[in-house]
Amino acid sequence: MTVFERTHAIFDDEDVLRDDYQPERIEERDEELEEYKAYFQPVINGKQPRNIFLYGKTGVGKTVATKYLLSHLERDAERYDDLDVTTVYLNCEHLTSSYRVAVNLVNELRDDGEQISTTGYPRDAVYDMLWEELETVGGTILVVLDEIDYIGDDDSLLYQIPRARSNENLHDAKVGIIGISNDFKFREQLDPRVEDTLCEREIHFPPYDGNELRNILEKRSSLAFEDGVLSEDVVPLCSALAAQDRGSARQALDLLFEAGDLARRNGDERVIEHHVRNARARLEKRQIEESMKDLTSHDHLTLYTITALTVFGEEMPVRRQTIYDRYEDVATSTDHDPLAMRSLHAHLSDLVMLGILERHERNEGRSGGAYYEYELGVDLDAVVTTLDGLAITGSLNTDRLRAAAERQGLIDSSSQ
Repeated sequence: MTVFERTHAIFDDEDVLRDDYQPERIEERDEELEEYKAYFQPVINGKQPRNIFLYGKTGVGKTVATKYLLSHLERDAERYDDLDVTTVYLNCEHLTSSYRVAVNLVNELRDDGEQISTTGYPRDAVYDMLWEELETVGGTILVVLDEIDYIGDDDSLLYQIPRARSNENLHDAKVGIIGISNDFKFREQLDPRVEDTLCEREIHFPPYDGNELRNILEKRSSLAFEDGVLSEDVVPLCSALAAQDRGSARQALDLLFEAGDLARRNGDERVIEHHVRNARARLEKRQIEESMKDLTSHDHLTLYTITALTVFGEEMPVRRQTIYDRYEDVATSTDHDPLAMRSLHAHLSDLVMLGILERHERNEGRSGGAYYEYELGVDLDAVVTTLDGLAITGSLNTDRLRAAAERQGLIDSSSQ
């Protein structure tokens, strides 16, 4: 019996909407591309590359523009016998120090059988290996450090690479850094010497507006979907929703793909407005779940406590003392030592700051004084789903929590 069969319903080529798709032309970034191109001109002229710093919110085209221009730069450099251009791309999301970045750069430049471990070497030794590998490659080397802000305060490598030739660590290789960051304040955290070098040339990528996103989506959707399956309001709606939120092309493309995927799974012949609305709700729920997974164990216990109070009949919002009384039982039942009231208050504040809880200030005057009340600030279904997947809450019977919420109509059972 055949379980899987190919289908072309709804999508013609859904990969066009994926994050790793490289378009033949970058839309709505002409000004930034011209500026970027000018900063690469010394490379084609055989000179020392500039260090370039790109900043802007997630999904505004920084990485895709970088990969697009670098692919053209490498190809165009092949026309000149005296040019040898190499690009090294590294995403720093999980690399929180110069040491870890240096190790990964060494491994990017080495063959698979010559990789080094991520620990056990003095930092100077790793830097020496990096200089050796860069010299072996030779020519012009452009090192792209995406999400460079994850390096944090340990930014010594960002000082060492640009000065490697003047410090006589490099002789033949000419290295330039391209730093990409979503954090507008990252510059302020850099050592002033690093800032002067890394931010030699800067390009700001602003959020897209609705018309720009619409143009991007129209180009991609013409390649991604079968003819005639998108109703005329789908692309404008996806564009408007993304523009109102973050101005992110990635968000708009994800929304368009999710809407198409919902239509495909439902067996619908066309993608219409309600697919977009449902897709938005699903993506928001997914985002909430991901953010909650990264919380600490006592954050999760605090969140479970408030969720249980919500489901099992406590009138919301609820005061801190009520939360604490229930929290002590929850912590004890999971073999955790309950925190003091003051510490619980700190966890409640953190959850409020993340938007997971809402806090309401009350003032009853002389009789009752001022105090705070708390309630969930995100979708209950998303919270229960997240709690259900955590080892720490495994003994707390989240199935019972979900069943009670479904009985009361707080969660739609058809969403599972």
